[in-house]
Amino acid sequence: MMNTRVLVLNASFEPINVCTVRRAIVLVLKGIARTEERSSHYFHSSSFRVPVPSVIRLLEYIHIPFERKSLSRKNIMLRDHNTCQYCGYTGSPQELTLDHVFPRARGGDSSWDNLVACCRRCNNRKGSKTPEEAGMHLLKKPQAFSLHVNRQIMRYLGRTDENWRKYLFY
Repeated sequence: MMNTRVLVLNASFEPINVCTVRRAIVLVLKGIARTEERSSHYFHSSSFRVPVPSVIRLLEYIHIPFERKSLSRKNIMLRDHNTCQYCGYTGSPQELTLDHVFPRARGGDSSWDNLVACCRRCNNRKGSKTPEEAGMHLLKKPQAFSLHVNRQIMRYLGRTDENWRKYLFY
């Protein structure tokens, strides 16, 4: 339970991050954040009991400069919602591979705009061809992380927690 996700809001109620319950409780107890939404669980110690937050808000506004997210398999899978970008199959990250839209064997680079989540079947079918040469089409064009993509990911993660919905602009 201590590794459950908690939505972090800036003082302006803008979603800025996701953290663990453990981190959220520390921020609340230190007086850095305030609990906005609670789950039905409680964190117990020998002398007190704290409701487990599902949404916290920082008490002071933090300016968040635009920052590019690091290129990683995990971030590509999050961006693509664990969905093959050719056939639409949704699986666990372990079931999916990364595909270079323009193949590495032909000079393609490993970048946000050239990597997509792909099921093994589609990846084998495509091989070292471009999608056009293989007769395949991308469901959506790959793009680098941006504020918009970051919010999409938070929405995706928040689908399991109803308390997040009013803060994520569904």
